Amino acid sequence: MVKIRLTRMGRRNRPFYRLVVVDSQKRRDGAYIDSLGFYDPIRDPGIMSVDVDKAVDWIMKGAQPTETARSILAKFGVMKKVHELKYVKEAGEKAE
Repeated sequence: MVKIRLTRMGRRNRPFYRLVVVDSQKRRDGAYIDSLGFYDPIRDPGIMSVDVDKAVDWIMKGAQPTETARSILAKFGVMKKVHELKYVKEAGEKAE
């Protein structure tokens, strides 16, 4: 199963996270398939960046985000776009 989750980078007491697509069996900081963005919690307020198109594409292919990754993606409107693509489009096709 493919997951979208955070992998820790940075140094001691100065964490920095990358939002990555990874096989669920891999280690937290192991090799990943694709990088979708980053999250820096130390800055005030925390800095986040996400490639929305890549994230939507991976979720449509079946990648499942973890809770933390899902909340970050929701702030960028990714989950809303996925919902529109999956369910609103299907509802329109059924109505025809």
